[in-house]
Amino acid sequence: MAKPTKLHGSDLRKLGYPEGNVINLALDILEDRQLSKLDKGSALALLRKIKEDPYAYLRDSLWRELAKAFVPDPSRKVGLNPEIKDYRRYDEAFIEDGARQQTDTAMQLPITLDGALMPDAHQGYGLPIGGVLAVDNAVIPYGVGMDIGCRMALSVFALPPHYLDQRTQELKKLLHANTRFGGKEVFKNPTDDPILDRPEFKEIAVVRGKRDAASSQLGSSGSGNHFVEWGVVDITIDDNELNLPVGHYLGLLSHSGSRGLGAAIAQHYTKVAMSKCPLPPEARYLAWLDLDSQEGQEYWRAMNLAGDYASACHRDIHRRLSQALGEKPLAKVENHHNFAWKETLADGREAIVHRKGATPAGAGVLGIIPGSMTAPGFIVRGRGEQDSIQSASHGAGRKMSRTQAKQQLSEGNVRRYLRDHGIELIGGGLDEAPMAYKDIHQVMAHQRDLVDVLGSFTPRIVRMDAGGGGKSKYGGE
Repeated sequence: MAKPTKLHGSDLRKLGYPEGNVINLALDILEDRQLSKLDKGSALALLRKIKEDPYAYLRDSLWRELAKAFVPDPSRKVGLNPEIKDYRRYDEAFIEDGARQQTDTAMQLPITLDGALMPDAHQGYGLPIGGVLAVDNAVIPYGVGMDIGCRMALSVFALPPHYLDQRTQELKKLLHANTRFGGKEVFKNPTDDPILDRPEFKEIAVVRGKRDAASSQLGSSGSGNHFVEWGVVDITIDDNELNLPVGHYLGLLSHSGSRGLGAAIAQHYTKVAMSKCPLPPEARYLAWLDLDSQEGQEYWRAMNLAGDYASACHRDIHRRLSQALGEKPLAKVENHHNFAWKETLADGREAIVHRKGATPAGAGVLGIIPGSMTAPGFIVRGRGEQDSIQSASHGAGRKMSRTQAKQQLSEGNVRRYLRDHGIELIGGGLDEAPMAYKDIHQVMAHQRDLVDVLGSFTPRIVRMDAGGGGKSKYGGE
C-alpha cells in the first residue's frame, strides 16, 4: 500500500496548496505515526477537505496549524471603494430595490470596470439576476451563478401551427417520452456525447468524480423555471439570419443549464474565492479569483466545460424530439447566460464580462428572450449597444419570489388562467405560475435600443419539473 510519505510538494500544489511553509507543514504532519497507514489517495482526499473547509479542523490537535493557514485573515480583508461607479439601469422604476442595492455593491469592487442592470432584474446572490458586470482580469463565481451556462435553444420546423391543435395528445406524449426533469429523472440509455471525453474531467479535481453523473444527466433538464415546450414561431422580418420567410411555424423551445456539474463547480470555487478574497458581509458573494492564479485558471476551464455540457444537453433534447417528430429543423437559435466572457469594452479596455441572467446582445448576435408560459418570447438580434455592455434581458423576470407565489396564488386560479390562455401544462408548480412574472411586453419596450425583434415564440404545450412523476396539478398529464 502506498504510504503518505511518498507524497511530494507537486501533489499538494495540484490541490491548490500555496508554495512554502504550508506544503512543508502538511508533509510533516503526514509523517505522523497515526497516519502511516493512509494510502496516497486517502491522504490527498483529506488534505483537499482541510483546504476546502478549514473551520472543521480548527479543533483537531493534529491538523489545527494546517487548517489555520487556510482560514481568511481579517487583517487582509479586501475593502470596497467608497464611491459607487455609475452604471446604466433599464426601466429603473421596474426594478426592485434589492437588485439595485446588489448592483451598487458590485460597482464598488476595486476590480469593477463597468456594469448594467437589465429591465428583468431581480434580487439573487452576489450579482442580481439581470446583472451585467465587467471586471479587470478576474472572475466572480457567484457573478456567473450556480447554473453555469444556462441557456435557451429553439428549433423551428416546417409544420403549420394548427399541427398543435390536431396532434395535441401526440405532442404531449413526445414530451413525456423524450424529456427528463429534476434531480431523479434520467434516461436509461443516455447519449454518449463527445463532451464526456473532455480532458477537464481528468485534469480538474472538482469535476474528476462528476463524469458519471454528467453522463447520466445528459439530455435532462433542471427543476425550477426550466422547461421544454411546443409552440408557434411567428417570423415577422424577411431579412433575417435564420433564412426563414415571414410566416408561422411549429417550434420547440428549451431552457436548462449544466445540471449537477455546474452546481458542483460553482459551490467549490465560490468557497475558494471567499477564502482568498475576504470581503465585507454585504459583498461576500462577490469574492473573485484572479485569472493569473491557478484557481482562477481552473475555474475558467471548469466554467467553459459546464457551459459546453449545458449546450450538449440541449442538443440531445432537440435531437430526441426532432427524431420522434420525424422532422429536421429548418433553423435553430441558441444563446446562454450565467457565464463570463473575455470582451473589449467601448473604451478599448479588456474585461471579463459577467452576465448573470442576461443575454449577450452584440451586433448581429441572435438570441431568444422568453416571456412566461402564457406570454410570447422573442427571437432577437443584438444591436451591440455599449451602454448595456452589449447585453439584454434573459426573460421577463420575476415579480414574485417563489415563496410569495406559493403564498399568494391558488391552484384553482392558476388552472383557470392556463385554460383561458390555451396552455397544456405537464408538471410545474405555483412558484412558476405565469402571474409570478413581469410583463414581457414592458420588458421589451425598455430594451428597444438593445435588440431588434425578428419574430416570436408563443408556448402551447409546456413540460416542467413537478417534483417527481411529471404530473401537473393544472389539468395536464
